[in-house]
Amino acid sequence: MPQSRSAPLTRTPLTPDELCAHLSAQGLAFARVDHEAVFTVAESQGLRGTLPGLHSKNLFVKDKKGRLFLVSARENARIDLKRLHETLGASGRLSFCSAEQLMERLGVTPGSVTAFAVINDRDGVVTMVLDRNLVTGEDMNFHPLVNTATLRIARDDMLAFLRGVDHEPMIVDLPVPDDGQSG
Repeated sequence: MPQSRSAPLTRTPLTPDELCAHLSAQGLAFARVDHEAVFTVAESQGLRGTLPGLHSKNLFVKDKKGRLFLVSARENARIDLKRLHETLGASGRLSFCSAEQLMERLGVTPGSVTAFAVINDRDGVVTMVLDRNLVTGEDMNFHPLVNTATLRIARDDMLAFLRGVDHEPMIVDLPVPDDGQSG
């Protein structure tokens, strides 16, 4: 019996090693760096010397009608949750999903939210959103379903991954500071 579009994840989420095996099987190149657990962008900034490329922050949010969005932005993007719904065409203001919803839908825990988690959204109910400032052509960095490692992947390989798991990304402009900060 097929799942309804609102049914939670019923299959076991992939492990980081299974994700890496999937990427390799698809011919997508990546570099993995294992590190101490990081829960915030600020904590992850200590790893910059070992992790070249653009770094991301990832938000799992829902609108008033329950539509789910995974937003992956350049780490220095200024995301205004009071206005983001306008950019995404969502119904009303967005709010963060609970830890339970995060595990049910994407198979990850808080602190491990990543664009790679859409591989666990087998019913296709999550809309993948990418910040245009993250898909500039430089390599990008995302956790591989856990916050104790980071995968560096080329933009075209990341886009191929997302399309390969039926999550064509919505690419949007999110503001970044003009104070000289970079990702």
